[in-house]
Amino acid sequence: MQLNKLIKGKLLRRYKRFLADIELENGEIVIAHCTNTGSMKSVIEKGAPVLISPSDNPNRKTKYTWEMIFINKAWAGVNTTNANKVAKEIVLANKIVGLQNLQQLKSEVKIRNSRLDFFGIDINGIEVWMEVKNVSMKEGEWALFPDAVTTRGQKHLKTLMEIKKQGHRAAMIYIIQRSDVEFFGIAHHIDPEYSNLLQVAKEAGVEVYPVQMKLDEKGIHFYKEL
Repeated sequence: MQLNKLIKGKLLRRYKRFLADIELENGEIVIAHCTNTGSMKSVIEKGAPVLISPSDNPNRKTKYTWEMIFINKAWAGVNTTNANKVAKEIVLANKIVGLQNLQQLKSEVKIRNSRLDFFGIDINGIEVWMEVKNVSMKEGEWALFPDAVTTRGQKHLKTLMEIKKQGHRAAMIYIIQRSDVEFFGIAHHIDPEYSNLLQVAKEAGVEVYPVQMKLDEKGIHFYKEL
């Protein structure tokens, strides 16, 4: 996924969950929209280099979006909306072993009282329902999800288990927007309910795909599955 017109700056502060003050290279201070509503553990460091993107939308209150932060000698993605865009690209490019050659790929598909990120049909004609989560938290060599309690994520896991019971395929895709980790796991100490539900879901046949990305000043690129 290419990101055009990225602007360099440094992080001054993140506040009110959705806002960040960024100092540009020319000394100007601008406000950037922060899409990550979680705690952003391990991707906040005052004074760290950041990349922001300008918006052409005249109706937006903030004219920039915070995209990345340079931390632990590598770029990490903080724009959670990019996770779905990246997931769609790599599924269409057959990068994820197990989710290859899907047909009729659709986004934001409603099922019962939930809305899942993607729907497709595999080569055997079986429905495949997919939910995508963004991963940015790091502890040691581990990328962990979630960085805050996620009742919405718990609901999605329950929906995927119901889908699996009906004979369809159900999958969780975790897009890890940092390359300085070697393993993926669930932050049981942050959301034990989600952790327990995912274990039950895996035992019920819900597929789990942690996918690591590598980021640079030009965009976000598929790296490997963890």
